[in-house]
Amino acid sequence: MLTSGDVVYADLGEPIGREAGFRRPVVVVTAQVVLAQGPNVVHVVPLTSTRRGFRSEIDIDPDETNGLDSSSAAQCQHLRAVATERLGDPLGHVGPATLVQIRETIADLLDV
Repeated sequence: MLTSGDVVYADLGEPIGREAGFRRPVVVVTAQVVLAQGPNVVHVVPLTSTRRGFRSEIDIDPDETNGLDSSSAAQCQHLRAVATERLGDPLGHVGPATLVQIRETIADLLDV
């Protein structure tokens, strides 16, 4: 079962314009109470190794917990709802502090 904060590979498909796309790691940001119900669609934030300096990006360094191979940025501006069939097995977990940062940035982007 997926948990909030999991890092998994996702097939985001062919991008249009500056969308995040292709197969890449993402962070699952759907609330745990929703994930416990086994949804068919979850919300994810794509990761990239290309930093653009946007305030909407959260830096994540690789460690033994998150399973990343290189320094990455969570692209909160690219929040996506994706079918769970697009997701692979978890690589790791970003941890509660990083998950809070990502969620707070999303809240700021959505003005909630």
